[in-house]
Amino acid sequence: MSEPQSAPDAGPSDRPRRLKPAQLLFEPPEAVADPEHFFDLESIEDPRELLARSTELALAFRAAADRATEFQAVAAAQLADPRRFDRLSTAVIAERAEWSEDYAKKMVEFGRDLLRGGGTDE
Repeated sequence: MSEPQSAPDAGPSDRPRRLKPAQLLFEPPEAVADPEHFFDLESIEDPRELLARSTELALAFRAAADRATEFQAVAAAQLADPRRFDRLSTAVIAERAEWSEDYAKKMVEFGRDLLRGGGTDE
């Protein structure tokens, strides 16, 4: 299996992004309520261990973000498929995903490439 591919560059947007982080379901609710708590990193006192663990988390989140972006691209390509009776224009896809229309076009193409099997090696 290869590394996940990064999404096309988004470029500047005319409107600010309203990103709401996904709820981290595997953290206990009391830990999520504490703004200082983050995967128990605050309790690690050894800087070597802290660097190792925080690096693991950063890489895991990066891989998860790349994978989620691939799913966004596949969904965009499926929604834009001309064979669908309910197909959406790239403008509508862009609005729903809070992307620019140019980025939506790139994501549709990226998704089509993934659907053809050109983007990942499973």
